[in-house]
Amino acid sequence: MYLFGYSLDNLSLMALAICTGFVVDDAIVVIENITRYLEEGESPLQAAMKGSREIGFTVLSMSTSMIAVFIPLLLMGESSGDCFREFAITLSVAIVVSLCVSLTTTPMMRSFF
Repeated sequence: MYLFGYSLDNLSLMALAICTGFVVDDAIVVIENITRYLEEGESPLQAAMKGSREIGFTVLSMSTSMIAVFIPLLLMGESSGDCFREFAITLSVAIVVSLCVSLTTTPMMRSFF
């Protein structure tokens, strides 16, 4: 938010509160798939690699479709568009960060714990 010059106002806080569900959702999908391979007897590292490789495109498509929902808010004009643009960009960036974390950090943490 700092890089875009946005302040921490009510709309930004609302966007961050909403994105909490998206962050958890992406991580849960990846963890459940890895756990399935662990229950089948794979080693933790193999289960993490295989599970994240298998579910990666699904998580990517879920995140892309969530970001696509906010494109109309980015294209709105006038004062209402200025207000919702900060909301849409904050939420979209949080979804992209969630995507990166759920495809990189989450599988490796799952393989260690």
